[in-house]
Amino acid sequence: MQWLNEPAQWSSSNDRIIVNTSPKTDFWRVTHYGFIRDNGHFYFDRINTDFIVEVEIRGSYRDLYDQAGIMIRADERHWIKTGIEYVDGVQNLSAVVTHDYSDWSLTPLLTPLSSIRLRVERRQEAIHISYLDPNSKYVLLRLAYFPTIEVQVGIFCASPEGNGYEVVFDNYRSIEQFAV
Repeated sequence: MQWLNEPAQWSSSNDRIIVNTSPKTDFWRVTHYGFIRDNGHFYFDRINTDFIVEVEIRGSYRDLYDQAGIMIRADERHWIKTGIEYVDGVQNLSAVVTHDYSDWSLTPLLTPLSSIRLRVERRQEAIHISYLDPNSKYVLLRLAYFPTIEVQVGIFCASPEGNGYEVVFDNYRSIEQFAV
């Protein structure tokens, strides 16, 4: 795996990656805010087949828009990020799909979670974004289009408004499949 915008402080041991995000980092394109940011932290592999990626995330979220999760990226204009995003003191399941312009969908978690397990699966041009519920079943959060090209896939985190925070990624796994 390799970094896009490597954080100043991070470590990896066994099945755990710990990152201290740098301040004022994000991935976003134009919509609503009028700016482009492409300086969030992204640790990835390249994959050109169908795949399933899973990871458990635990963060010390404290500032507006602190975020962590899974990212799929073709380039700076075409990507998807999904995970937890901290908005107005509430953890939210979040997904941003970007094709030149970013969109944003979020679902507030009324009870904050100590951690969440995410799954992103690519089946040809369809991206299935799911999370593990308290009954140990994956629940679909979003279904999105993404072209069937080679992509970068991995974990991401950012602190758009704050001064950084610590996030822990546990048991990251990637399963490549033959394209259908």
